[in-house]
Amino acid sequence: MTEPTDGDLLRSWRQGDKNAFAALVDRFQGPLLAYARLLPCGRSGAEDVVQEVLLRLARKPPDLPREDGEDARPRDVRLASWLYRVTRNCAMEQARCDARRRVREERTALREASDGGQSLVEAEDTRRAVEQGLLALADDQREVLVLRLLGERSYREIAEITGRKAGTVAWLISEGLRALSLRLAPLAGAAHAETERVARLKGDLP
Repeated sequence: MTEPTDGDLLRSWRQGDKNAFAALVDRFQGPLLAYARLLPCGRSGAEDVVQEVLLRLARKPPDLPREDGEDARPRDVRLASWLYRVTRNCAMEQARCDARRRVREERTALREASDGGQSLVEAEDTRRAVEQGLLALADDQREVLVLRLLGERSYREIAEITGRKAGTVAWLISEGLRALSLRLAPLAGAAHAETERVARLKGDLP
């Protein structure tokens, strides 16, 4: 008996066949988990990301119509692409949430440890300036910088995640860091120095 294609299983699931959904989970859960572990969510968050992807597939499966007589393989490719794209989006969303949570935790710790000293106030202002500077960057620059500085991904991993060439990733990181430095310079000299220090520690600037 011929094994059902991804498209066949998707169509059956849209018609209410629970066995078809279980088959899709068995087919994609492992590969998606392996992929998610390489994304900014990391190994610790990969299972939650894949679970969210499968829940989205269950709640609202993508509509991938196919004309009669069309080869089933393109539809299979589109389903796989949809699943991997949703996995990447969920991982990026989780990474952003984790980064915001870490910032909040750091600020809370600073407030709790603060004795009213000016240095702690300046440190918090610096972090806020860096966050605002990142938000002001172009989308492509902000994405690679978040992956590099917050996600601690390598250039090769960033290239795989974003679908860009490694050379393009390196250029975007370099340009993004310089643009961030220029934006922060008028706001806070401390933020500028901190950004340059982090970049040099990671080898992104000479």
